[in-house]
Amino acid sequence: MQSTMTQSCDRLLEDIADYAVHATITNEEAIETARYVLMDTLGCGILALKFPECTKHLGPIVPGTVVPNGVRVPGTQFELDPVQGAFNIGCMIRWLDYNDTWLAAEWGHPSDNLGAILACADFLSRQRLAAGKEPLTMSDVLTAIVKAHEIQGILALNNSLNRNGLDHVLFVKVASAAVACSLLGGTKQDVINAVSQAWVDNSSLRTYRHAPNTGSRKSWAAGDATSRGVRLALMTLKGEMGYQTALSAPTWGFQDVLFGGKELTLARPLDSYVIENVLFKISYPAEFHAQTAAEAAIQLHGQVKDRLDDIDRIVITTHESAIRIIDKTGKLHNPADRDHCLQYITAIGLIYGEITAEHYEDEIAQNPDIDRLRAKMKTVESKQYSADYLDPEKRSIANAVQVFYKDGTHSENIAIEYPIGHRRRRNEGIPLLKEKFINNLKTRFPARQAENINTLLHDSQQLKNTTVPDFMELFVI
Repeated sequence: MQSTMTQSCDRLLEDIADYAVHATITNEEAIETARYVLMDTLGCGILALKFPECTKHLGPIVPGTVVPNGVRVPGTQFELDPVQGAFNIGCMIRWLDYNDTWLAAEWGHPSDNLGAILACADFLSRQRLAAGKEPLTMSDVLTAIVKAHEIQGILALNNSLNRNGLDHVLFVKVASAAVACSLLGGTKQDVINAVSQAWVDNSSLRTYRHAPNTGSRKSWAAGDATSRGVRLALMTLKGEMGYQTALSAPTWGFQDVLFGGKELTLARPLDSYVIENVLFKISYPAEFHAQTAAEAAIQLHGQVKDRLDDIDRIVITTHESAIRIIDKTGKLHNPADRDHCLQYITAIGLIYGEITAEHYEDEIAQNPDIDRLRAKMKTVESKQYSADYLDPEKRSIANAVQVFYKDGTHSENIAIEYPIGHRRRRNEGIPLLKEKFINNLKTRFPARQAENINTLLHDSQQLKNTTVPDFMELFVI
């Protein structure tokens, strides 16, 4: 039954629900960037289908299950219920750690919410078509992308889950619950109820992101979170009650139980700030705090590759967040461990002059030069880099790499403040993002199908007018 509680509602729940249901997105830059997010995120998911460790998770929970008018999973023939559909889409787009990123007090990947958005939009649209009603269009999806990015990203600005041992995917669950509930026709009160459930659900631990337990759960955790958001939204729309003070309730609320009594707040009003400033992983499938180190290492590759045995030490100058989460020494156990190691990523760049998903697999990781270089690396925090990382006017993710040789000579200190996927390098980055997209499509689709998808994603107005079912049909293999 619907809640009959009369106590006042937590302000944060109200603000998120009001934005999800009532906000109108008029900023053209935001909508245009959402198109690039859609393009890039789906491309990352398509590329992940090359990897059996990802595809083993896809499909219905019970093999052979058929869902009438179900959710299509891009690059496959699966048609699933919206909860499992959201998991499938969320799992594949996050698997290679290659989709967009947001760095603040909390880190995360706002495009993880595309699992919930596409699943709900496709399922609802197909249900409407079956009933003779109008489906959603991709304009609705682009707006939902902006809103999901904003909810997750603004929560992350000054509310650090990681310092409490909690994983960032809680913010994915909250954003997915809000946007899914709204897409499915929920009222403001419905969204409050669904989002309150997401907070009461709590968060997974960060155990699987850190040594000695780094593992592949980090590649499907966001899929799990976005699908849970859909599940909570569907339950709410059947009349399940919410919890008005899920955050602030003394003793039993989220803030007292898991946040040290600190109040959860929004650092700025919800609008379109996050999508405008989101970071794209354009060139390297690597944890984002290492992106500029990867770029610096690749710049040094030409002068270093033939002198690996002559190296005395390598100094990586970096920022506090990178040191806290990806500064690793000792044995690395699996691809999930390697793509979250600053030293491993830098070594790959120096040795190979490029970084691909295959560089984290066991075959290449056996190259003894990688660990030899890692053993010679020293990480040093730059207080300026750490300050600029948190500065809202800069939001840099700086790293510098310098190689010192046994004969006393050294390379140039290659310092890069902003990765190529940063807003300050959009003009440079977008052409490469488009190239990344078509290359990813070609790993899965026949040439004509890949080109049809690519053409639509490059036509902003045609994309907006395309119905969701027609869009999703393009990705059926």
